[in-house]
Amino acid sequence: MTDTSTKPAAAISTTGSTSGPSSGPLTRFLRATEIDTRLLGMMGALLLIWLVFHFYGVIFNGFGAFLTPRNLWNVSVQMSSIGIMATGMVLVIVTRNIDLSVGAILGVTGMVMGILQVEILPQYLGLGHPAIWVITVIVGICVGGCIGAIHGWLIAYRGIPSFIVTLGGLLVWRGAAFLSANGKTISPVDATFTLLGGGPYGAIGAVGSWTVGVIACLGILAALYAGRQSRKRHDFPVRPMWAEIFMGLLGCGLVIGAVLVVNAYPWPRGIVNSYIEANGIVLAEGETLFISHGFAYPVLIMLTVALLMTLLVSRTRFGRYVFAIGGNPEAAALAGINVRWMTLRIFALMGALAGLAAVVASARLNSATNALGLLDELYVIAAAVVGGTSLAGGVGTIYGAILGALVMQSLRSGMVLIGFDTAVQQIVVGSVLVLAVYLDNLYRNRAK
Repeated sequence: MTDTSTKPAAAISTTGSTSGPSSGPLTRFLRATEIDTRLLGMMGALLLIWLVFHFYGVIFNGFGAFLTPRNLWNVSVQMSSIGIMATGMVLVIVTRNIDLSVGAILGVTGMVMGILQVEILPQYLGLGHPAIWVITVIVGICVGGCIGAIHGWLIAYRGIPSFIVTLGGLLVWRGAAFLSANGKTISPVDATFTLLGGGPYGAIGAVGSWTVGVIACLGILAALYAGRQSRKRHDFPVRPMWAEIFMGLLGCGLVIGAVLVVNAYPWPRGIVNSYIEANGIVLAEGETLFISHGFAYPVLIMLTVALLMTLLVSRTRFGRYVFAIGGNPEAAALAGINVRWMTLRIFALMGALAGLAAVVASARLNSATNALGLLDELYVIAAAVVGGTSLAGGVGTIYGAILGALVMQSLRSGMVLIGFDTAVQQIVVGSVLVLAVYLDNLYRNRAK
Protein backbone atom coordinates (compact mmCIF):
# COMPACT_ATOMS: atom_id res chain seq x y z
CA MET A 1 0.00 0.00 0.00
CA THR A 2 2.97 2.29 -0.36
CA ASP A 3 4.56 4.07 -3.23
CA THR A 4 7.98 5.48 -2.48
CA SER A 5 8.97 6.08 -6.09
CA THR A 6 7.73 9.67 -6.08
CA LYS A 7 8.89 10.68 -2.60
CA PRO A 8 12.32 12.19 -2.06
CA ALA A 9 14.34 10.64 0.69
CA ALA A 10 14.71 14.04 2.37
CA ALA A 11 10.99 14.34 2.87
CA ILE A 12 11.13 11.97 5.83
CA SER A 13 13.87 12.00 8.37
CA THR A 14 15.16 9.00 10.22
CA THR A 15 13.04 10.04 13.20
CA GLY A 16 9.91 10.37 11.09
CA SER A 17 9.59 14.15 11.05
CA THR A 18 8.57 15.68 7.73
CA SER A 19 10.29 18.54 6.00
CA GLY A 20 8.52 21.60 4.75
CA PRO A 21 7.01 23.77 7.49
CA SER A 22 4.43 25.10 5.03
CA SER A 23 3.00 21.62 4.40
CA GLY A 24 -0.56 21.08 5.53
CA PRO A 25 -1.60 18.38 8.02
CA LEU A 26 -2.91 16.08 5.29
CA THR A 27 0.34 16.36 3.31
CA ARG A 28 2.42 15.66 6.41
CA PHE A 29 0.19 12.68 7.23
CA LEU A 30 0.54 11.21 3.74
CA ARG A 31 4.30 11.71 3.78
CA ALA A 32 4.65 10.09 7.17
CA THR A 33 2.49 7.08 6.36
CA GLU A 34 3.74 6.88 2.74
CA ILE A 35 0.24 6.04 1.53
CA ASP A 36 0.01 5.95 -2.24
CA THR A 37 -2.21 8.90 -3.14
CA ARG A 38 -3.37 7.21 -6.34
CA LEU A 39 -4.42 4.17 -4.32
CA LEU A 40 -6.20 6.45 -1.89
CA GLY A 41 -8.03 8.10 -4.77
CA MET A 42 -9.10 4.73 -6.19
CA MET A 43 -10.41 3.62 -2.80
CA GLY A 44 -12.35 6.85 -2.53
CA ALA A 45 -13.81 6.31 -6.01
CA LEU A 46 -14.71 2.72 -5.09
CA LEU A 47 -16.50 3.84 -1.94
CA LEU A 48 -18.37 6.48 -3.93
CA ILE A 49 -19.48 3.86 -6.48
CA TRP A 50 -20.74 1.59 -3.71
CA LEU A 51 -22.68 4.38 -2.00
CA VAL A 52 -24.24 5.66 -5.24
CA PHE A 53 -25.51 2.23 -6.27
CA HIS A 54 -26.74 1.42 -2.77
CA PHE A 55 -28.66 4.62 -2.20
CA TYR A 56 -30.01 4.55 -5.75
CA GLY A 57 -31.70 1.31 -4.76
CA VAL A 58 -32.92 2.83 -1.50
CA ILE A 59 -34.44 5.85 -3.25
CA PHE A 60 -35.93 4.27 -6.37
CA ASN A 61 -36.50 0.63 -5.34
CA GLY A 62 -37.12 1.00 -1.63
CA PHE A 63 -34.21 -1.31 -0.78
CA GLY A 64 -30.46 -0.92 -1.05
CA ALA A 65 -29.12 -4.21 -2.35
CA PHE A 66 -25.53 -3.28 -3.13
CA LEU A 67 -23.97 -2.90 0.32
CA THR A 68 -25.21 -6.27 1.56
CA PRO A 69 -23.08 -9.29 2.48
CA ARG A 70 -24.67 -11.30 -0.32
CA ASN A 71 -23.87 -8.80 -3.08
CA LEU A 72 -20.37 -7.99 -1.82
CA TRP A 73 -19.60 -11.70 -1.59
CA ASN A 74 -20.83 -12.22 -5.15
CA VAL A 75 -18.82 -9.23 -6.39
CA SER A 76 -15.65 -10.72 -4.88
CA VAL A 77 -16.29 -14.05 -6.61
CA GLN A 78 -17.22 -12.51 -9.95
CA MET A 79 -14.11 -10.33 -10.05
CA SER A 80 -11.73 -13.21 -9.33
CA SER A 81 -11.03 -14.29 -12.90
CA ILE A 82 -10.57 -10.67 -14.02
CA GLY A 83 -8.33 -9.96 -11.03
CA ILE A 84 -6.13 -12.98 -11.74
CA MET A 85 -5.56 -11.92 -15.33
CA ALA A 86 -5.12 -8.26 -14.39
CA THR A 87 -2.03 -9.12 -12.31
CA GLY A 88 -0.38 -10.47 -15.46
CA MET A 89 -1.64 -7.61 -17.61
CA VAL A 90 0.27 -5.22 -15.37
CA LEU A 91 3.56 -6.78 -16.47
CA VAL A 92 2.51 -6.74 -20.12
CA ILE A 93 1.55 -3.07 -20.09
CA VAL A 94 4.53 -2.05 -17.95
CA THR A 95 6.80 -3.37 -20.73
CA ARG A 96 4.90 -1.22 -23.27
CA ASN A 97 2.95 -4.08 -24.78
CA ILE A 98 -0.71 -5.07 -24.83
CA ASP A 99 -2.56 -8.39 -24.81
CA LEU A 100 -5.98 -8.41 -26.46
CA SER A 101 -6.24 -12.19 -26.49
CA VAL A 102 -6.62 -13.02 -22.79
CA GLY A 103 -10.40 -13.47 -23.03
CA ALA A 104 -10.03 -15.80 -26.03
CA ILE A 105 -7.26 -17.75 -24.27
CA LEU A 106 -9.57 -18.13 -21.30
CA GLY A 107 -12.33 -19.36 -23.60
CA VAL A 108 -10.30 -21.94 -25.52
CA THR A 109 -8.60 -23.15 -22.34
CA GLY A 110 -11.97 -23.54 -20.67
CA MET A 111 -13.20 -25.64 -23.59
CA VAL A 112 -10.08 -27.82 -23.47
CA MET A 113 -10.57 -28.40 -19.76
CA GLY A 114 -14.28 -29.10 -20.24
CA ILE A 115 -13.66 -31.71 -22.94
CA LEU A 116 -10.84 -33.24 -20.90
CA GLN A 117 -12.83 -33.79 -17.73
CA VAL A 118 -16.18 -34.65 -19.34
CA GLU A 119 -15.26 -36.73 -22.39
CA ILE A 120 -11.68 -37.99 -22.02
CA LEU A 121 -10.48 -38.53 -18.45
CA PRO A 122 -13.60 -40.37 -17.16
CA GLN A 123 -13.01 -43.04 -19.84
CA TYR A 124 -9.59 -43.82 -18.43
CA LEU A 125 -9.88 -42.93 -14.74
CA GLY A 126 -13.56 -43.46 -14.09
CA LEU A 127 -16.30 -40.93 -13.38
CA GLY A 128 -15.60 -38.82 -10.31
CA HIS A 129 -11.97 -39.95 -9.92
CA PRO A 130 -10.16 -37.57 -7.51
CA ALA A 131 -7.31 -37.01 -9.96
CA ILE A 132 -9.56 -35.59 -12.68
CA TRP A 133 -9.73 -32.05 -11.35
CA VAL A 134 -6.01 -31.96 -10.56
CA ILE A 135 -5.04 -33.05 -14.08
CA THR A 136 -7.56 -30.63 -15.56
CA VAL A 137 -6.18 -27.64 -13.67
CA ILE A 138 -2.58 -28.48 -14.59
CA VAL A 139 -3.46 -28.97 -18.26
CA GLY A 140 -5.45 -25.72 -18.33
CA ILE A 141 -2.59 -23.66 -16.92
CA CYS A 142 -0.07 -25.33 -19.23
CA VAL A 143 -2.23 -24.82 -22.33
CA GLY A 144 -2.67 -21.14 -21.47
CA GLY A 145 1.06 -20.77 -20.84
CA CYS A 146 1.93 -22.40 -24.18
CA ILE A 147 -0.45 -20.10 -26.08
CA GLY A 148 1.04 -17.09 -24.32
CA ALA A 149 4.56 -18.31 -25.13
CA ILE A 150 3.63 -18.54 -28.83
CA HIS A 151 2.42 -14.94 -28.74
CA GLY A 152 5.57 -13.87 -26.90
CA TRP A 153 7.81 -15.60 -29.45
CA LEU A 154 6.08 -13.89 -32.36
CA ILE A 155 6.37 -10.52 -30.63
CA ALA A 156 9.92 -10.84 -29.32
CA TYR A 157 11.69 -12.88 -31.98
CA ARG A 158 9.72 -12.07 -35.11
CA GLY A 159 9.18 -8.40 -34.42
CA ILE A 160 5.40 -8.41 -34.88
CA PRO A 161 3.71 -5.73 -32.73
CA SER A 162 1.91 -7.09 -29.70
CA PHE A 163 -1.31 -5.36 -30.75
CA ILE A 164 -1.40 -7.32 -34.03
CA VAL A 165 -0.30 -10.65 -32.56
CA THR A 166 -2.82 -10.61 -29.73
CA LEU A 167 -5.61 -9.21 -31.91
CA GLY A 168 -5.03 -12.09 -34.28
CA GLY A 169 -4.85 -14.41 -31.29
CA LEU A 170 -8.23 -13.13 -30.10
CA LEU A 171 -9.81 -14.22 -33.38
CA VAL A 172 -7.85 -17.46 -33.75
CA TRP A 173 -8.44 -18.81 -30.24
CA ARG A 174 -12.07 -17.71 -30.15
CA GLY A 175 -12.61 -19.67 -33.35
CA ALA A 176 -10.66 -22.61 -31.96
CA ALA A 177 -12.89 -22.64 -28.89
CA PHE A 178 -15.96 -22.89 -31.11
CA LEU A 179 -14.52 -25.63 -33.32
CA SER A 180 -13.21 -27.73 -30.44
CA ALA A 181 -16.73 -28.67 -29.38
CA ASN A 182 -18.61 -27.79 -32.58
CA GLY A 183 -20.32 -24.94 -30.80
CA LYS A 184 -21.71 -27.14 -28.01
CA THR A 185 -21.71 -26.40 -24.30
CA ILE A 186 -19.68 -28.89 -22.28
CA SER A 187 -21.34 -29.72 -18.96
CA PRO A 188 -21.51 -30.71 -16.19
CA VAL A 189 -17.87 -30.59 -15.21
CA ASP A 190 -16.28 -32.62 -12.39
CA ALA A 191 -18.00 -32.10 -9.04
CA THR A 192 -14.75 -31.35 -7.21
CA PHE A 193 -13.64 -29.00 -9.98
CA THR A 194 -16.82 -26.91 -9.53
CA LEU A 195 -15.81 -26.10 -5.95
CA LEU A 196 -13.04 -23.89 -7.37
CA GLY A 197 -15.75 -21.59 -8.72
CA GLY A 198 -17.28 -20.77 -5.34
CA GLY A 199 -20.80 -21.43 -4.11
CA PRO A 200 -21.90 -22.70 -0.69
CA TYR A 201 -19.57 -25.69 -0.81
CA GLY A 202 -16.84 -23.78 -2.61
CA ALA A 203 -15.99 -21.62 0.38
CA ILE A 204 -14.04 -22.19 3.58
CA GLY A 205 -16.69 -21.19 6.14
CA ALA A 206 -16.48 -19.00 9.22
CA VAL A 207 -13.67 -20.83 11.04
CA GLY A 208 -11.52 -21.05 7.93
CA SER A 209 -12.11 -17.37 7.15
CA TRP A 210 -11.08 -16.27 10.63
CA THR A 211 -7.99 -18.45 10.32
CA VAL A 212 -7.10 -16.79 7.03
CA GLY A 213 -7.81 -13.39 8.58
CA VAL A 214 -5.49 -14.00 11.53
CA ILE A 215 -2.73 -15.25 9.22
CA ALA A 216 -3.19 -12.19 6.98
CA CYS A 217 -2.99 -9.81 9.97
CA LEU A 218 0.15 -11.50 11.24
CA GLY A 219 1.60 -11.26 7.73
CA ILE A 220 0.85 -7.54 7.56
CA LEU A 221 2.49 -6.89 10.93
CA ALA A 222 5.48 -9.03 10.00
CA ALA A 223 5.89 -7.20 6.68
CA LEU A 224 5.77 -3.81 8.42
CA TYR A 225 8.35 -4.93 11.00
CA ALA A 226 10.65 -6.45 8.38
CA GLY A 227 10.41 -3.33 6.23
CA ARG A 228 11.29 -1.09 9.17
CA GLN A 229 14.26 -3.24 10.17
CA SER A 230 15.49 -3.35 6.57
CA ARG A 231 15.40 0.44 6.36
CA LYS A 232 17.37 0.73 9.57
CA ARG A 233 20.00 -1.74 8.38
CA HIS A 234 20.54 0.18 5.16
CA ASP A 235 20.35 3.59 6.89
CA PHE A 236 17.21 4.59 5.00
CA PRO A 237 14.58 6.97 6.39
CA VAL A 238 11.95 5.23 8.52
CA ARG A 239 8.38 6.12 9.23
CA PRO A 240 7.47 7.45 12.68
CA MET A 241 6.19 4.80 15.05
CA TRP A 242 2.69 6.23 15.07
CA ALA A 243 2.58 5.86 11.27
CA GLU A 244 3.67 2.21 11.53
CA ILE A 245 0.96 1.56 14.10
CA PHE A 246 -1.61 3.31 11.93
CA MET A 247 -0.69 1.26 8.86
CA GLY A 248 -0.87 -1.94 10.90
CA LEU A 249 -4.28 -1.05 12.30
CA LEU A 250 -5.52 -0.01 8.86
CA GLY A 251 -4.38 -3.22 7.19
CA CYS A 252 -5.71 -5.47 9.94
CA GLY A 253 -8.94 -3.47 10.08
CA LEU A 254 -9.57 -4.04 6.38
CA VAL A 255 -8.87 -7.76 6.76
CA ILE A 256 -11.18 -8.13 9.76
CA GLY A 257 -13.88 -6.13 7.98
CA ALA A 258 -13.66 -8.46 4.98
CA VAL A 259 -13.93 -11.50 7.25
CA LEU A 260 -17.01 -10.09 8.98
CA VAL A 261 -18.70 -9.40 5.63
CA VAL A 262 -18.12 -12.84 4.10
CA ASN A 263 -19.14 -14.56 7.34
CA ALA A 264 -22.38 -12.55 7.44
CA TYR A 265 -23.56 -14.18 4.19
CA PRO A 266 -25.30 -17.48 5.05
CA TRP A 267 -25.99 -20.53 2.96
CA PRO A 268 -29.36 -20.53 1.16
CA ARG A 269 -32.14 -22.11 3.20
CA GLY A 270 -32.71 -24.98 0.76
CA ILE A 271 -29.05 -26.03 0.87
CA VAL A 272 -29.05 -25.72 4.66
CA ASN A 273 -32.09 -28.01 4.90
CA SER A 274 -30.38 -30.58 2.66
CA TYR A 275 -27.28 -30.35 4.85
CA ILE A 276 -29.37 -30.89 7.99
CA GLU A 277 -31.04 -33.97 6.51
CA ALA A 278 -27.79 -35.44 5.19
CA ASN A 279 -26.07 -35.08 8.56
CA GLY A 280 -29.02 -36.06 10.76
CA ILE A 281 -29.04 -32.75 12.64
CA VAL A 282 -31.99 -32.26 14.97
CA LEU A 283 -33.16 -28.70 15.58
CA ALA A 284 -35.65 -27.42 18.11
CA GLU A 285 -39.00 -26.01 17.04
CA GLY A 286 -38.48 -22.72 15.23
CA GLU A 287 -34.67 -23.03 15.39
CA THR A 288 -32.64 -22.37 12.26
CA LEU A 289 -29.05 -23.23 11.36
CA PHE A 290 -26.82 -20.35 10.26
CA ILE A 291 -23.88 -21.50 8.15
CA SER A 292 -21.56 -18.83 6.80
CA HIS A 293 -20.07 -18.95 3.36
CA GLY A 294 -16.80 -17.36 4.38
CA PHE A 295 -14.16 -16.66 1.77
CA ALA A 296 -14.82 -18.39 -1.55
CA TYR A 297 -12.06 -20.46 -3.14
CA PRO A 298 -11.83 -18.18 -6.22
CA VAL A 299 -11.15 -15.19 -3.97
CA LEU A 300 -8.43 -17.07 -2.11
CA ILE A 301 -6.89 -18.13 -5.43
CA MET A 302 -6.92 -14.52 -6.65
CA LEU A 303 -5.36 -13.21 -3.43
CA THR A 304 -2.70 -15.92 -3.51
CA VAL A 305 -1.86 -15.02 -7.11
CA ALA A 306 -1.72 -11.33 -6.17
CA LEU A 307 0.66 -12.06 -3.30
CA LEU A 308 2.95 -14.24 -5.42
CA MET A 309 2.95 -11.70 -8.27
CA THR A 310 3.75 -8.91 -5.81
CA LEU A 311 6.73 -10.88 -4.51
CA LEU A 312 7.74 -11.64 -8.09
CA VAL A 313 7.84 -8.00 -9.20
CA SER A 314 9.27 -6.56 -5.99
CA ARG A 315 11.66 -9.22 -4.67
CA THR A 316 13.15 -10.90 -7.72
CA ARG A 317 15.51 -10.06 -10.56
CA PHE A 318 12.68 -10.85 -12.98
CA GLY A 319 10.58 -8.04 -11.52
CA ARG A 320 13.43 -5.54 -11.66
CA TYR A 321 14.05 -6.44 -15.29
CA VAL A 322 10.35 -5.94 -16.12
CA PHE A 323 10.34 -2.36 -14.85
CA ALA A 324 13.75 -1.68 -16.38
CA ILE A 325 12.42 -2.72 -19.79
CA GLY A 326 9.31 -0.62 -19.29
CA GLY A 327 11.33 2.43 -18.32
CA ASN A 328 13.71 2.25 -21.29
CA PRO A 329 13.94 -0.90 -23.43
CA GLU A 330 17.07 0.29 -25.25
CA ALA A 331 18.90 1.07 -22.03
CA ALA A 332 17.79 -2.25 -20.55
CA ALA A 333 19.22 -4.11 -23.56
CA LEU A 334 22.51 -2.20 -23.28
CA ALA A 335 22.63 -3.11 -19.58
CA GLY A 336 22.66 -6.79 -20.51
CA ILE A 337 18.98 -7.66 -20.08
CA ASN A 338 17.72 -10.15 -22.66
CA VAL A 339 14.63 -8.16 -23.63
CA ARG A 340 13.40 -10.77 -26.11
CA TRP A 341 13.58 -13.64 -23.63
CA MET A 342 11.92 -11.51 -20.96
CA THR A 343 9.09 -10.60 -23.34
CA LEU A 344 8.47 -14.24 -24.16
CA ARG A 345 8.39 -15.14 -20.45
CA ILE A 346 6.00 -12.29 -19.63
CA PHE A 347 3.49 -13.37 -22.28
CA ALA A 348 3.84 -17.01 -21.24
CA LEU A 349 3.05 -15.97 -17.67
CA MET A 350 0.09 -13.97 -18.91
CA GLY A 351 -1.21 -17.01 -20.77
CA ALA A 352 -0.78 -19.24 -17.71
CA LEU A 353 -2.74 -16.76 -15.60
CA ALA A 354 -5.47 -16.72 -18.26
CA GLY A 355 -5.55 -20.52 -17.98
CA LEU A 356 -5.92 -20.27 -14.22
CA ALA A 357 -8.68 -17.71 -14.67
CA ALA A 358 -10.39 -20.20 -17.00
CA VAL A 359 -10.38 -22.71 -14.15
CA VAL A 360 -12.25 -20.26 -11.92
CA ALA A 361 -14.65 -19.06 -14.63
CA SER A 362 -15.65 -22.49 -15.96
CA ALA A 363 -15.93 -23.94 -12.46
CA ARG A 364 -18.27 -21.11 -11.45
CA LEU A 365 -20.51 -21.80 -14.46
CA ASN A 366 -20.23 -25.59 -14.02
CA SER A 367 -19.69 -25.73 -17.77
CA ALA A 368 -17.51 -24.65 -20.66
CA THR A 369 -19.25 -22.45 -23.22
CA ASN A 370 -18.22 -20.66 -26.38
CA ALA A 371 -19.01 -17.33 -24.75
CA LEU A 372 -16.63 -17.96 -21.86
CA GLY A 373 -14.32 -14.98 -21.46
CA LEU A 374 -16.10 -12.88 -24.10
CA LEU A 375 -14.94 -9.23 -23.79
CA ASP A 376 -12.91 -10.13 -20.69
CA GLU A 377 -9.80 -8.71 -22.35
CA LEU A 378 -11.38 -5.25 -22.21
CA TYR A 379 -12.20 -5.54 -18.53
CA VAL A 380 -8.72 -6.89 -17.75
CA ILE A 381 -7.00 -4.01 -19.54
CA ALA A 382 -9.40 -1.55 -17.91
CA ALA A 383 -8.69 -3.03 -14.47
CA ALA A 384 -4.94 -2.64 -14.94
CA VAL A 385 -5.21 0.92 -16.27
CA VAL A 386 -7.76 2.03 -13.68
CA GLY A 387 -5.43 0.51 -11.08
CA GLY A 388 -2.66 2.90 -12.06
CA THR A 389 -0.70 0.98 -14.69
CA SER A 390 0.60 3.50 -17.23
CA LEU A 391 0.20 2.73 -20.92
CA ALA A 392 3.45 4.62 -21.41
CA GLY A 393 5.20 1.79 -19.58
CA GLY A 394 7.36 1.53 -16.49
CA VAL A 395 4.64 2.16 -13.87
CA GLY A 396 2.21 -0.29 -12.33
CA THR A 397 1.33 -2.21 -9.18
CA ILE A 398 -0.29 -5.56 -8.53
CA TYR A 399 -2.48 -4.30 -5.69
CA GLY A 400 -3.62 -1.46 -7.95
CA ALA A 401 -4.74 -3.98 -10.59
CA ILE A 402 -6.73 -5.94 -7.98
CA LEU A 403 -8.39 -2.75 -6.81
CA GLY A 404 -9.05 -1.81 -10.43
CA ALA A 405 -10.71 -5.18 -11.00
CA LEU A 406 -12.89 -4.55 -7.95
CA VAL A 407 -13.86 -1.14 -9.32
CA MET A 408 -14.80 -2.57 -12.72
CA GLN A 409 -16.80 -5.45 -11.24
CA SER A 410 -18.56 -3.09 -8.85
CA LEU A 411 -19.63 -0.99 -11.82
CA ARG A 412 -20.90 -4.06 -13.68
CA SER A 413 -22.76 -5.50 -10.70
CA GLY A 414 -24.21 -2.15 -9.69
CA MET A 415 -25.54 -1.45 -13.16
CA VAL A 416 -27.13 -4.90 -13.29
CA LEU A 417 -28.82 -4.32 -9.93
CA ILE A 418 -30.37 -1.03 -11.03
CA GLY A 419 -31.43 -2.47 -14.38
CA PHE A 420 -29.09 -0.84 -16.89
CA ASP A 421 -29.01 -2.45 -20.34
CA THR A 422 -25.87 -4.18 -21.59
CA ALA A 423 -25.32 -1.38 -24.08
CA VAL A 424 -25.34 1.21 -21.29
CA GLN A 425 -22.93 -0.91 -19.26
CA GLN A 426 -20.48 -1.00 -22.17
CA ILE A 427 -20.75 2.78 -22.57
CA VAL A 428 -19.97 3.31 -18.91
CA VAL A 429 -17.03 0.87 -18.91
CA GLY A 430 -15.56 2.48 -22.04
CA SER A 431 -15.96 5.94 -20.54
CA VAL A 432 -14.25 4.87 -17.32
CA LEU A 433 -11.32 3.45 -19.30
CA VAL A 434 -10.86 6.68 -21.25
CA LEU A 435 -11.13 8.71 -18.05
CA ALA A 436 -8.52 6.52 -16.34
CA VAL A 437 -6.05 7.05 -19.19
CA TYR A 438 -6.75 10.79 -19.13
CA LEU A 439 -6.11 10.97 -15.37
CA ASP A 440 -2.93 8.92 -15.82
CA ASN A 441 -1.68 11.46 -18.36
CA LEU A 442 -2.46 14.31 -15.98
CA TYR A 443 -0.66 12.51 -13.15
CA ARG A 444 2.45 11.87 -15.23
CA ASN A 445 2.54 15.44 -16.56
CA ARG A 446 2.24 16.81 -13.04
CA ALA A 447 5.03 14.52 -11.83
CA LYS A 448 7.47 15.84 -14.49
